[in-house]
Amino acid sequence: MNHSSQENSMDKRIAKEINLKELYRVIKKRLWLVALITILATIAGWFYGNVNKGPLLYQTSTNIIIGADAEYRKTLQVIIKDTVVLEKVIKELGVEKSPEALASQINVESIDESQVVKISATDLDPEQAVKIANTTAKVFKEEILAIVGFKNVRILSGARFNPNPINESNGNKVILTTFILGIIAGIGLVFLIDSQDHSIKSENDIEKMLGVQVIGSVSRMSRKNISKRKSRQTKLKFRGETIGFK
Repeated sequence: MNHSSQENSMDKRIAKEINLKELYRVIKKRLWLVALITILATIAGWFYGNVNKGPLLYQTSTNIIIGADAEYRKTLQVIIKDTVVLEKVIKELGVEKSPEALASQINVESIDESQVVKISATDLDPEQAVKIANTTAKVFKEEILAIVGFKNVRILSGARFNPNPINESNGNKVILTTFILGIIAGIGLVFLIDSQDHSIKSENDIEKMLGVQVIGSVSRMSRKNISKRKSRQTKLKFRGETIGFK
């Protein structure tokens, strides 16, 4: 039993090595095709990423503290983006846009369900993003007292200049994705072409087809190889030796 088990294990290992060699042979034979498809896919990804790349957006935020319970704080957070507040923010900034347009640039959220509320502003200009965030926090603190009589609002930290755009890395992701997909598509196409090729490629194919073991093979001869052998034979004869073709 042990001897039979060892033979089966050896056969499986040999079969696995043959399969790996066959896969390597198939890919190596048409490696140029894999490279070509990968390059074309990467170029297409670069082109798509640059053509469809939108303008760079910059974001920064101001943190404020609203000293109220969770339910009331949610109500006050809604007021931050209300038209009453944003109209005064627009006036102080001296910009020409509607309160709705400005509201789309502002995001308000509570940090970890605490009393700390983050007011984030996004703009094409990083300096303008700072102004929008800080001015919104300032106007809200001033106006909330007049609107609902609430005065327990403090500025925790002002917005700072952030030179890093929030959407810069999208193009690189597209290029990396198309590069990987190009490799996969190239290898897949190579195996598809090989599966349609029914010619005999190796001794293993002959053994599978005829069911017999190959005991020998004839190497490929070319004019170049024959000329080299004749030249070598002539040189050896001059030395008093004689050699024949095997």
